[in-house]
Amino acid sequence: MSKKIRTEAVDSLFEAILSLQDKEECYAFFEDVCTVNELLSLSQRFEVAKMLREKRTYLEIAEKTGASTATISRVNRSLNYGNDGYEMVFDRMGK
Repeated sequence: MSKKIRTEAVDSLFEAILSLQDKEECYAFFEDVCTVNELLSLSQRFEVAKMLREKRTYLEIAEKTGASTATISRVNRSLNYGNDGYEMVFDRMGK
């Protein structure tokens, strides 16, 4: 993980997220912390990652999610060269 984001403030945020107990608590917390557009962007990237793992084309992904090719490319780069965070979550979710 990049040292730039390893701060006490980020640690505190992650501790807060880890304290959430169910989906309703996630909705309450993230609706307070994020703008609607920020939350939709995060969920869009997650959808893009799922579709890339399914070997869907950029065109299919763009049409279904509305993501730009730049966003799709960025997510693809994270899947291929990132910290395996997406893979860890997908494995745990059984996807």
